Amino acid sequence: METRLAKADDTLLDEAAEILKSGGIAAVPTETVYGLAANAYDVEAVRSVFRAKGRPQDNPLILHISSVDMLCDIAESVCPLALRLAENFWPGPLTMIFPRKKHVPAETCGGLDTAAVRMPKNGFTLKLIEKCGFPIAAPSANTSGKPSPTSAHHVFEDMNGKIPLIADGGACSFGVESTVICFENDERVRILRPGAVTPEMLREFCDTVIDSGVLGKLEPDAKVLSPGMKYKHYSPDAEVYILKGSTKAIEDHLKSKATGKTGYLGFGNEAIPADVVIFPYGRTSGEQAENLFASLRKADEAGCTTVYVRMPETSGIGLAVYNRLLRAAGFRIIDTESGESDAL
Repeated sequence: METRLAKADDTLLDEAAEILKSGGIAAVPTETVYGLAANAYDVEAVRSVFRAKGRPQDNPLILHISSVDMLCDIAESVCPLALRLAENFWPGPLTMIFPRKKHVPAETCGGLDTAAVRMPKNGFTLKLIEKCGFPIAAPSANTSGKPSPTSAHHVFEDMNGKIPLIADGGACSFGVESTVICFENDERVRILRPGAVTPEMLREFCDTVIDSGVLGKLEPDAKVLSPGMKYKHYSPDAEVYILKGSTKAIEDHLKSKATGKTGYLGFGNEAIPADVVIFPYGRTSGEQAENLFASLRKADEAGCTTVYVRMPETSGIGLAVYNRLLRAAGFRIIDTESGESDAL
């Protein structure tokens, strides 16, 4: 199959819509990462997404919508809190989980009785969903387990020859996938995957609790409501380790441990040994979220066998960065102050 890369503009909408309406799949931009889109109600199209990604069948997909009316066609019930959050955060990087109606295929939802739904904040993709007239299932448009794609070039690296079209909408603005929540009641939500809609932002509207799977490793047979919780994700070919500690302790660790082709993602204020390859990461949590996946991909392009990443802040969007790093590193954390290594 030949994969065509084309600018995501109004002239491409008809072609992209025809692909999805005929049961095909295509890569589309969102404000978080690029998605691999299919008709969420077409079981064969959804199976094509799983095959193209090499994605486990029990890892649920997120349904992307263009209107609240479309949500009502998916969800068996929508609580008042969900409507308040939708009013304040949609379109945007917030995914909410609802009991699904029976016509929503179980295959789209990882075999669960629930459906994960969001309204993306990207003009092209919103228009595409509206033109199609159905929600699109759109997991990240990468090979399963690899760093998520934040540019059309990243998608092409992973999907060339597997899909007919990549709609190039430029670089994604947030760089990490959406926040995923479920509802415990009409006053409290559980955060299953952190993202750009932070716990602090949600607390303006409700109580929040952070699921143990956000920062902890789940059992292999665990059933999960959200993508990104169970399997190793976001990981380059290189071995990734998170470094915790002061700037000096991290510098000393790199000087003593760097061997072979070693990469480092830091804050930019460290004195790094000359034989360590430095990749952009960022001084702020927002910059780190935007740069993380692209930097991990660059480490592979440079042939790094080991990549050390300085531990980010764990508040705001920094929690999302840390969550992705834990999975990219297989929960391997090195405390550079004590020299101890954790494999949670």
